Formats: sequence, structure tokens, C-alpha cells
Amino acid sequence: QVQLVESGGDSVQAGGSLRLSCAASGLTHFAYCMGWFRQAPGKEREGVATIYTGRGSTYYADSGKGRFTISRDYATNTLYLQMNSLRPDDTAMYYCAAGAGWGGACRRPINGDDFSSWGQGTQVTVSA
Repeated sequence: QVQLVESGGDSVQAGGSLRLSCAASGLTHFAYCMGWFRQAPGKEREGVATIYTGRGSTYYADSGKGRFTISRDYATNTLYLQMNSLRPDDTAMYYCAAGAGWGGACRRPINGDDFSSWGQGTQVTVSA
């Protein structure tokens, strides 16, 4: 059973940076689609970034492009999201997710159906 535990959320001022971590266990397949999603109060869940671990290919939603970087440490099975130049509209609960993807890749644009396991979330609050 896949388990995902996020950490690193915090309250920061606009322009600041945070690095979110997701400790993953139970990943028994060679490759997974892994990603970060976020959900702000009153808004729908939004895909932020994905990485297909078999190839290391990454994809970013427009909201994070140029500011966020997704990466994975294969030795420790930890997924990261480095977030720079944070804005108040980045305020949300951030979730780590993992799944089989589709056809050996993560779909573009980001599709929640690619993911079958979800973490509990870590809160990011950005003040103006």
C-alpha cells in the first residue's frame, strides 16, 4: 500500500520560498506518475506539477511554470516541490499524489485520474 506524507508547509511573505517534501513508501513498481496538487478554500483542486519517475519527465501547470520545480530523490523515495517567488494566490493546501499515469506517462494537462494515492496535505499560506 502506497503511503504519502507531506511536510514543509508554512506561512511566508510574498516573494519568499518554500520547499515541500513528500515521503513515499510502498512504491513497488518501476515507474509512477507523481505530482503535487493544491486546493484553496472554495476552489477546485488544481494540479501544480508532475513527474514521471520512469523517465524523469516533468510538467508544470501555468500557475507554477518558471517559479516551481518538482524533483524526486530516488534514494530516499522523497518527492519535492521547490516554490520560489510565492504569491498570495499560492495559498492553499498542497497534496502529494502518486499513481500509474496513463500509457506510461503523466497526462498533459494534469489529470487527477492518473493518481490513485494521496497524502493528507500540508498548508501553505502566503501573505502580501
